[in-house]
Amino acid sequence: MAWLYLFAAGVFEIGWIYSLKFTEGFTRLWPTVSYGFFGIGAVIFLSLALRYMPVGITYAVWVGIAAAGSNLVGILFLGEPYRFAKIL
Repeated sequence: MAWLYLFAAGVFEIGWIYSLKFTEGFTRLWPTVSYGFFGIGAVIFLSLALRYMPVGITYAVWVGIAAAGSNLVGILFLGEPYRFAKIL
């Protein structure tokens, strides 16, 4: 179950990253609301995973999911440039 919590935390982290992109300095209401929602979700699921897993591994995997996932979302849905080195 801990790995499921950690995966959910990573997915929420991706939403958190992209919500921040669209807040435009926290001047847009709904992206700001989604930023709070995804941020709280990421922290809640991360804290649940930390009940059962060591901090170092949990944080490393969480950051890895967020980094890889945000690159993938940017390439697939936002037209960000694809580079092999970026994916690697």
